[in-house]
Amino acid sequence: MNLANVFQLGVKELRGLLRDPAMLVLIVYSFTLSIYTESNALPDTLSNATISIVDEDRSTLSNRIASAFYLPYFVPPDLITITEMDARMDRGQDTFALDIPPDFARDVLAGNVPQIQLNVDATRMSQAFTGAGYIQQIVTNEVSEYVDRVRSTPRMPVDLVLRARFNPEMNASWFGAVNSVIMSITMLSIILTGAALIREKEHGTVEHLLVMPVSAAEIMLSKIWSMGAVVLLASAVGITFVLQGALQIPIAGSLGLFFLGAVLMLFATTALGIFLATVAGSMPQFGLLLILVLLPLNILSGGLTPRESMPEAIQAIMLLAPNTHFIILSQAIMFRGAGLEVVWPQFLALLLIGTVLFWLAYLQFRKFLR
Repeated sequence: MNLANVFQLGVKELRGLLRDPAMLVLIVYSFTLSIYTESNALPDTLSNATISIVDEDRSTLSNRIASAFYLPYFVPPDLITITEMDARMDRGQDTFALDIPPDFARDVLAGNVPQIQLNVDATRMSQAFTGAGYIQQIVTNEVSEYVDRVRSTPRMPVDLVLRARFNPEMNASWFGAVNSVIMSITMLSIILTGAALIREKEHGTVEHLLVMPVSAAEIMLSKIWSMGAVVLLASAVGITFVLQGALQIPIAGSLGLFFLGAVLMLFATTALGIFLATVAGSMPQFGLLLILVLLPLNILSGGLTPRESMPEAIQAIMLLAPNTHFIILSQAIMFRGAGLEVVWPQFLALLLIGTVLFWLAYLQFRKFLR
C-alpha cells in the first residue's frame, strides 16, 4: 500500500468532480435548500390546512365556530355558498369544507341533535386524518361552551404535568432537518463514489489505471477518502449555516463525536457505492440500482418512522444497514447530548458493517478490473 498513490489518485477524483457541474449542484442543493425545505414541509404535521365554511345559520354559534379556526393549524376559513363547496373541493382549493345547516343554533338550544356536514379531501392523507379530529374537537368545544353559557376549562381529578425533553417546543422541523442531513450523507456518498468509478469506465481511463503501478485497494481507497471528504465537508457546512444558522436548531451534543460517526458511516456507504457501480457497470443501470437500495435505506432505517412501529423481522434485517445505526447515534448525540459511553455500540456496528462492505467491494472491484 503506497499512501502517496492513494493521495494522488484521490486528488485526481476531486479534480474530476470539479469538472462535473451536475454533481456540484446536487451537493450544494442537498445540504442547503433540501434541508431547509424538508424541515418546513413535513407531510404528517397539520399546518396551514385550507378550510371553507358554508354558514347557512348566520347565528352567534356559527360565527363562534368559524372564528375558532386559526393559524398555525388552519388558514383563516373562507365563507362560501353551498353551490361553491363541491367545485372548490374538486379543484383542490380546500382540504376541508364545513357545512353548518339552517337553524343550527336554535336546534342546539332546543335539545335536538342537529348534524354538521364535514367534507374532507382524503387524497391529502395525513392532514385529512389529523385535521378531521381537530375539527371535531373544535366544533364540540364551541357548542358545549355556547350551551353552558361559559367558556371554561374542564377540571380533571388528576393533574398531568407534561415535561418535553430534548425538544421543549415540540418543533417538528428539528427532526426533519436532522433527518435530511443524514439522508443526504447516505445518498451522496453512494452516488459520488459510484459515479466516480463509472466515469472512469465511460472515459476509458480504467485502462490507464491498469498499466500504472497501483493496486485495486489503492484505487478504492482513493475514491473513498476523496468522495467521503467532500460529503463530510458539505455536511459540516449544512449543519453550521443551515441547521444552526438559518433554522436556529440547537445541537445538544458534541459535533466532533457526530462527525466521527459520520466518518465511519462514509466508510461503509462509499464502499457500498463502489460495490453497486461494479455490479451495474453503466450509469443507467447504476441509477436503477440506487432506487432499489436508497428507498429501503431511507424508509426502513428509522429516519421517517420509528423502528419500533415496524415488524420485528424488518427491524432485525435493517440492523445490517449502516444508516440504521447512524440515525440512532445521530439523534442521540444531536438531540439528547449522548456521549461515547452511550453510542459506542453504534460506532462498533458501523465499523464492522463498513469492513464487510469494503471487503465485498474489493473482491467485486478486482473482478471488475479483470
